[in-house]
Amino acid sequence: MSNSQLPGTVTVRYWAAAAAAAGTAQESLPVGSVAQILDAARRRHPDLERVLAVATILHDGRVLRPGQEVPVGAELEVLPPFAGG
Repeated sequence: MSNSQLPGTVTVRYWAAAAAAAGTAQESLPVGSVAQILDAARRRHPDLERVLAVATILHDGRVLRPGQEVPVGAELEVLPPFAGG
């Protein structure tokens, strides 16, 4: 768990367009399923809706699905699609 993380939360890191839409690079949100955590992010940052619709959510380098539970203290990465190659 990062030093700035609150008990019972996860850290959500936003990258590229997700960070721009959220207006922050990371924040702490209440623990729950991936869907619940992303719903909380949408409520805080309505502009995230379009990015979250196409983003990949990772934890420890693994893709997470909406129904998966996320452990307390986890760090999620919100990765929008990247152009180029």
